[in-house]
Amino acid sequence: MPVAGSRLIRRLYDWVLSWADTPYGLHALTMLAIAESSVFPIPADPLLVALCLGAPHRALRFAGIATVASVIGGILGYWIGAAVWLTVSDFFFSYVPGITPDAFVSTQGFYRQWDFWAIFIAGLTPVPYKVFTISAGVFSINFPTFVLASVLSRGARFFLVGGLIYKFGESIRLFIDRHFDWLTWLFGILVVLGFLVIELIV
Repeated sequence: MPVAGSRLIRRLYDWVLSWADTPYGLHALTMLAIAESSVFPIPADPLLVALCLGAPHRALRFAGIATVASVIGGILGYWIGAAVWLTVSDFFFSYVPGITPDAFVSTQGFYRQWDFWAIFIAGLTPVPYKVFTISAGVFSINFPTFVLASVLSRGARFFLVGGLIYKFGESIRLFIDRHFDWLTWLFGILVVLGFLVIELIV
């Protein structure tokens, strides 16, 4: 990663941490977690970390709020996918090469077969969760299964972060500060791997 890009990310990271000292941090976390699960490209994790580091004794509460908000956003993404597909499906089948009713049914069958694990992995890992929430609506996977997988995966992800900071607090902050550049590289690699997983599935 170029030095300028690393410095920019560092400034954004420090800015996100500053939300923990404002009265709007919790509201921002809620809105970001909802939006990130359906339409917004920036994940809620940095803000969750910032708030937890600012108030470690409230870390589990922040994790719970992030989980609920993220699942609500996932449900919103599900219904966006379902509604949009009803509107544009005829266009895709008629004018987009490779997207045929047979191909759609085949992909839908695969998605429904692995519905729980597809959503669970997307919700737990850097694989873009919003891609799978919208796809779940497009392919009409079982809604209770979708919600269950979302609750378990998003809860595991956010409570892991909140629990670590609740237990270790300041030492976690020092670790992030000391190894920030390496962690940035690692996160970037995981995001790229997440998109490769999507490409292989699709």
